Amino acid sequence: MIDLQKRLKAERRFKYIALSALLLSLFFVLILMFKIFSTGSGAFIRTTINTNVYFDPSFITVTEESSKKEIMKASYVKLADEIINQNFPNLEEDNFRLVRGMYTRKFDYQLRDYIANKPDIIGQTVEINLTASSDLDQIVKGNYPRDVPEAQRKINDYQLNILDSLDAQDRISSTFNFWFFTNADSRDPETAGILGGLMGSLYALMICFSFAFPVGVLASVYLEEFVKPGRWADFIEVNINNLAAVPSIVFGLLGLGMLIGVLGMPYQVPLVGGLVLGFMTLPTIIIATRASLRGVPPSIREGALAVGATKMQTVFHHVIPLSMPGSLTGAIIGMAQALGETAPLLMIGMVAFVMEIPGGALDPATGLPSQIYLWSESAERGFLEKTSAGIMLLLTFLIFMNATAVLIRKKLEVKW
Repeated sequence: MIDLQKRLKAERRFKYIALSALLLSLFFVLILMFKIFSTGSGAFIRTTINTNVYFDPSFITVTEESSKKEIMKASYVKLADEIINQNFPNLEEDNFRLVRGMYTRKFDYQLRDYIANKPDIIGQTVEINLTASSDLDQIVKGNYPRDVPEAQRKINDYQLNILDSLDAQDRISSTFNFWFFTNADSRDPETAGILGGLMGSLYALMICFSFAFPVGVLASVYLEEFVKPGRWADFIEVNINNLAAVPSIVFGLLGLGMLIGVLGMPYQVPLVGGLVLGFMTLPTIIIATRASLRGVPPSIREGALAVGATKMQTVFHHVIPLSMPGSLTGAIIGMAQALGETAPLLMIGMVAFVMEIPGGALDPATGLPSQIYLWSESAERGFLEKTSAGIMLLLTFLIFMNATAVLIRKKLEVKW
């Protein structure tokens, strides 16, 4: 009786300890999620300055009849400077630079895009919400304190007075930051976007799936259905299991040495990145597919052979279709893992600063995790928001891919 009571107490203690460990883990996860989302939410909002813009023809080198290509190639720096003079007249040279620094350095590109969409605007005056600089944006959001000495602030007292004056006139506003989703990387936090990294990862994952899935499925079928048990099969199986545990940077070295060094493939392109991620994903797909093939009942094979089907017909017409849910699940989980990898991309150059959105698998590009890594190394406070927002986007894609794998398994899985 005493021994029974001791065992029951021990079981209760174990349950409490296990529950405490679970709650502690959830607590730290919640803290992490709160930190990421509270910091990254600011990246989806940008501060703008409502400005009267007179598209003075004397400062514009194009006309209404100019083609869109000519409009996009023209310079609008003089027009941008003139707009500052129009809205803040009689400024001294030093004060002019300070006021100009309250706007994003590239607000002349906003003027260019406005003219490109409405060429007939030349010669007219309109009100436009021009994007503020990142330093001003952080002051408005409250991320930079205003009550510290002027020498410790990037926005000085003169600029703060201008900001307060504009705010009193309702000319300071906050709008949704579409640029975060439509722009590539930039040296300026307020104009930096995630689209370049997203497209680089998309092209790399397309190459990864196109290479790894058919190769992984065929290798699994060969090992599971055609290779006779023995030392050769055991040797291959051990090596596949070992490859699944190899650090991802080793696959990056493989891509750098073989694909770029030996085969002469281009550096810093999604084609090489996709193949490297495919090498890394292959063991996961093979292991999952082999487990799925073993789950097909022997009666399916025996029934097909009994009615005259060949071994090849039995495998490709019956076994593989029935094992496909497990194969697709393994492929999606493997690609979700590949999406978050940075080390292999680092070795093949897909971690460089790229200002252009890649148009294909052979264009220079960076990946989504690489883009987050680059932003995390930047000193500006605005890039801290971009880093957390990029992590939020990456987590969203990972959750979506894992949920898709679960849905595919539930939808297509056959219960015997």
